[in-house]
Amino acid sequence: MAGHPATPVSAVDQSLNNQIRKGVVMSVSEQVAALEQAGRCVSQVRAYVQQGLKNLKSFSMVNGKLDSDLLDKHQLSCYELAFCTAELAASDAVCRYSADAVTEDELAASTALAFSAEAVSSVIQRLIARAGDMGLDIAELSGLYADSDIRELRSVYGSGEFLASVGATVSERGSTRLPTLLNEDKEMVRDMFARFGADVVAPLAEKIHREDLDIPDEILQQAAELGCFGISIPERFGGLQPDDRDDSLGMIVVTEELSKASLGGAGSLITRPEIAAKALLQGGTQAQQETWLPRIASGETLCAIAITEPNYGSDVASLGLKATPVEGGWVLNGSKTWCTFAGKASLLVAMARTEPDPALGHKGLSLFLVEKPATPGHRFDHSQPGGGTISGKAIATLGYRGMHSYDVFFEDYFVPADHLIGEEAGRGKGFYFTMAGFAGGRIQTAARATGVMQAAFEKALGYSRERKVFGSAVGDYQLTRVKLGRMMATLTASRQFSYSVARMMDEGAGQMEASLVKLFTCRAAEWVTREAMQIHGGMGYAEESAVSRYFVDARVLSIFEGAEETLALKVIARNLVGNA
Repeated sequence: MAGHPATPVSAVDQSLNNQIRKGVVMSVSEQVAALEQAGRCVSQVRAYVQQGLKNLKSFSMVNGKLDSDLLDKHQLSCYELAFCTAELAASDAVCRYSADAVTEDELAASTALAFSAEAVSSVIQRLIARAGDMGLDIAELSGLYADSDIRELRSVYGSGEFLASVGATVSERGSTRLPTLLNEDKEMVRDMFARFGADVVAPLAEKIHREDLDIPDEILQQAAELGCFGISIPERFGGLQPDDRDDSLGMIVVTEELSKASLGGAGSLITRPEIAAKALLQGGTQAQQETWLPRIASGETLCAIAITEPNYGSDVASLGLKATPVEGGWVLNGSKTWCTFAGKASLLVAMARTEPDPALGHKGLSLFLVEKPATPGHRFDHSQPGGGTISGKAIATLGYRGMHSYDVFFEDYFVPADHLIGEEAGRGKGFYFTMAGFAGGRIQTAARATGVMQAAFEKALGYSRERKVFGSAVGDYQLTRVKLGRMMATLTASRQFSYSVARMMDEGAGQMEASLVKLFTCRAAEWVTREAMQIHGGMGYAEESAVSRYFVDARVLSIFEGAEETLALKVIARNLVGNA
């Protein structure tokens, strides 16, 4: 697996490289050739990632089967290989996009090449750092640096001059947008929700955040009128999704624009209806679908998802909210946590244990449609005529305000029999009914991350052009231009990775990729918002500056919809190792 022997760079090639470093526009053929070179580099490095996964599999096999306990002894390697896989997949996606966009905007190829150069370097460094743990030869890995393709990719498109030239181009344009390559219908939807975000959501975003308010009815009502809550619900039930196919791409295009305006004030409005709708479509009876989906799609019924519990976090199989059969239905006893939007919601989709045998694990879980009064504010308490109660208290958080996440407590709370999703046929299947929604929630979270990054990048670009230090605009300095170039590359890769996975999901695939894009994009959002804050200097730390909100909002993205560590170890790495 040793890399190709190093080849000297000719004087002609060196001259071209020097021109490229200085930002000279490449011809279309040169852009295509460079993108193909980046693809070769990614393929070379991916071969070592695959070898690392195969080695972990061999370390963790017992009697021909993968042993989870043995694999858990290699958690650090699993974690690093999950990120390596995600970074390389992002590079593939942005290079494919750029190859299609070269005739429309030369900056597309430049951003893809800049991203690929850094991704390849990052993966090599990760592999070298853990070579012994992964059973890889450190000398072979180090030899990748001498490979002619990789050396040129890193030295040309990863150079300070090239990155600064990308940043300078963005700064001169005053725009962070590249061609979307979306069709006319998707572009029209994107534009409609972008206007809604700019005109309705954004003016209220700072007040919602600073005063920790509920999402105002002004936003909810207009979002409902635009069909926001029906994005993932088929048209036959009053939603916007075609009856004959999924439209994950449409969902994330809308989510990105709402999240750009405000993550807590609008960006997550689609998530809960999407998970609820997927569960009902997957396992609900016809009567349940006809009753609930139109109400959710219209915004008449706002919903929340009650899955996580205080002692189990992402360990869904161990959930303990107890559902006991009684005449006419069930009573729920126990608690949930991080139940976002539970106050304003009048419907909670709650996962509870209906089968008392703990050995059944996730096979003993069922999903319930739990009705309660919609209650504004940070607390709610409701008592049923028969004595059952449900109560909730909002958890104070440093960001992601507006939605409010609650601790929720059930005490002998009665739920009618026809509110068990699937009724008797749905007993023990709640875990499976939520799986499709979880995948959709993960790719949607990637879109939320992209929206937050877009907002932060636009603020950083504007500030860098206006703010002067030492007699020059902040954006005139090379380091700022490098930051802008890297931010542009990361943002573009995140967007195109999520678009690519959405298209896969619309074709019935992409479940693993949904986890990969969530892993990559949410971490990227932390870095991009951090850099945006840094470009603002002291003003970035001031609460009056929007970038401080973007920074604290971005931090939650790697935690919800599958915590980063759980996603990397229990979902991504286990799948990758098992299939290595």
